[in-house]
Amino acid sequence: MNIIETHDLCKQYGGALRVAHLDLTVPEGSVYGFLGPNGAGKSTTLKMILGLVHPTAGSIRVLGKSMDSANRLSVLRQVGSLIESPSYYGHLTGEENLRIVQTLRGGPEKNVREVLQIVRLDGQRGKKVAHYSLGMKQRLGLAAALLGYPKLLILDEPTAGLDPVGVESILGNIRDYHKAQNATIILVSHSMEEVARSVDRLVVVNDGKIPFQGAPREVFAHGDELEAMGLGVPQMTRVFHRLRQMGVDIDPSVYTIDQARQAILAKLDRGPHKAADRLCGERKKESADMECSAFSAEHGMEQTSSDEGKAVK
Repeated sequence: MNIIETHDLCKQYGGALRVAHLDLTVPEGSVYGFLGPNGAGKSTTLKMILGLVHPTAGSIRVLGKSMDSANRLSVLRQVGSLIESPSYYGHLTGEENLRIVQTLRGGPEKNVREVLQIVRLDGQRGKKVAHYSLGMKQRLGLAAALLGYPKLLILDEPTAGLDPVGVESILGNIRDYHKAQNATIILVSHSMEEVARSVDRLVVVNDGKIPFQGAPREVFAHGDELEAMGLGVPQMTRVFHRLRQMGVDIDPSVYTIDQARQAILAKLDRGPHKAADRLCGERKKESADMECSAFSAEHGMEQTSSDEGKAVK
């Protein structure tokens, strides 16, 4: 079952077509990355899916129902969202803010304590939100989106402005919820590193159209095109593209550290001397040592020496 389906979806503002004939399918239970440069049409598309913006043309189905005035409220009861910055009352506590949302949604009171535990704010529930850090406010916004345990969760830049610890905390919350509820999650992000380790499907939007969609490995194989759009690729993909340019026969669609480790181990299956020769294109050993040393220094890899020669660790 597809949780979201759009067909020929368009949105025009004045003379500008911001979303152009978009056909999108989001399978049930997937974590779907939604990528694109600023102004690509990502937020406009999500707002149309949520019924916040009326499409100029095309159709939208969410949770098997047409997203129209007759179905909108019943659909949204099963959807949680965090679009742009979370809203809150600074003079109230985190728990009080969530109880307002819970009352409007009509869910049970126990959900408030449960979602505070999910986002690890239960120890700060009595603190006024004005005194929350940015990361805590983001987690409070995520908690509000989780009230009612939605089947579909739409998150627009949930880690914006956070430090690495805050980013990992939010992503961990999202992964935990997906694992526990088998929910469908749409994650909008500008960070390729976040997307690479968080999603199982990707869609790229550019100028209101979809040039690429599919598994991350398939999408990141178009590294040059993504960089031309200003999106870039994960660091591991960049390194492996560089290896390909150096003449190494290796998969350029690698995008995580674990995949990189597996790909390198597959190439280096016969000891250090063979490893150096293969990584450096089967050149003579003296030349291989020099080139591997330069490559390792550039990418921060460790080198070791032995009586028999050098090898890349």
